[in-house]
Amino acid sequence: MSTTGWIVLGLVVVVVLWAIMVYNGLVGLRQRVNQAFADIDVQLKQRHDLIPNLVETVKGYAAHERGTLEAVVQARNAAIAAPGVEQKVAAENALTGALRQLFALSESYPDLKASQNFQQLQSELADIENKLAASRRFFNSAVQEYNTGVQQFPAALFATAFGFQQREFFDVGPDRAQLDQAPNVKF
Repeated sequence: MSTTGWIVLGLVVVVVLWAIMVYNGLVGLRQRVNQAFADIDVQLKQRHDLIPNLVETVKGYAAHERGTLEAVVQARNAAIAAPGVEQKVAAENALTGALRQLFALSESYPDLKASQNFQQLQSELADIENKLAASRRFFNSAVQEYNTGVQQFPAALFATAFGFQQREFFDVGPDRAQLDQAPNVKF
């Protein structure tokens, strides 16, 4: 084999090895995004599991506030059933609004507000909300890193061909200022 043939073969091997490294790097970034979203799902499941207990506690004190309680239950069910990131964000925003109404309702019922069970559930929810905020930040950081990897040259030349598409951020939309604050827990 001539020198030119060895040079061409060497270049082909280098390009193939480089492409494998870029591909594996993108796979790693995609896995990090998937893991970050799974972390959010864990926190959301804990939140969803806590809500029926909260609703039952409120029912005992404010049974005639049926509309607010049903809104919370419907928002929870919609959040559980939401399939994608955008739908999950919208459903979780609606659930947060319904929970805020529920906590506002507690202000009208001093016995409920003083209930140890209600206070504990409210505290657990505040803790979960803080964990959710941290999980969202981690997810958005992973998405930003992944999207940058997909768009950067030279990976951008073949990222789409290998099925690497940009991912959406977990954006809470116009209610960001309210959602960045943990629920107000008063005793």
